[in-house]
Amino acid sequence: MAQDENSDDRDLEVVLLAGGRQPVARFALDVPTGRWWWSEELFAMHGFAPGEVVPTTQLMLAHKHPDDVTRVAGVFADVVRTGAPFSVVHRIVDAAGRTRVLGIVGQGEIDDPVGRVTRVTGYFMDLTESQEALAQEHATRAVSASAMRRATIEQAKGALMVVYGLADDEAFEILRHHSSITNEPVRDLAARLLASLGSGSDGASLTREDLDHFFEAPHHSPQASHTI
Repeated sequence: MAQDENSDDRDLEVVLLAGGRQPVARFALDVPTGRWWWSEELFAMHGFAPGEVVPTTQLMLAHKHPDDVTRVAGVFADVVRTGAPFSVVHRIVDAAGRTRVLGIVGQGEIDDPVGRVTRVTGYFMDLTESQEALAQEHATRAVSASAMRRATIEQAKGALMVVYGLADDEAFEILRHHSSITNEPVRDLAARLLASLGSGSDGASLTREDLDHFFEAPHHSPQASHTI
């Protein structure tokens, strides 16, 4: 079976290469009988005490997140058919109702004389904490980027307020108006304005003519976006 191309699976590779300590469990599936063997860690990942339940394909799929169960079932169907190595990241809902993010890697064994897959073995990894850390990192980056964009706009507004003697909302309206004329986001217009001021300038040394020239100069943006 070809490796799953879902973007979540690339997160599995990132986590593994990062060398983090994810809880790891083992499993084995005897294909002819359909019998599963779970390590104690795999029972725990699903919210059970070791031996509390009999692991089956139906039980495993019953705990998959509704949005992921079809994809995971397809992955297992493929490995039972081909035996090829696979990896997949998905969510489960454990016995206590908690959502966990698990990664699975494994492959099939072909011992049958006619080439049928007789056994599938591999590992489950609990990626819940790693995924939460990754999401937090993405959120932090997004907040930082947003703050930087907002700071750029605020600095540009400050220059307009100093030179033109405008109120805060009036300065922003000028930036918004000219961004619609130049067909670029307000943040990009603000960045161009600050770049034209020169490094370290706060607008105090600017003249009205400087700003008039900036806004009158033609500029064409390749992106048709008026977002901030």
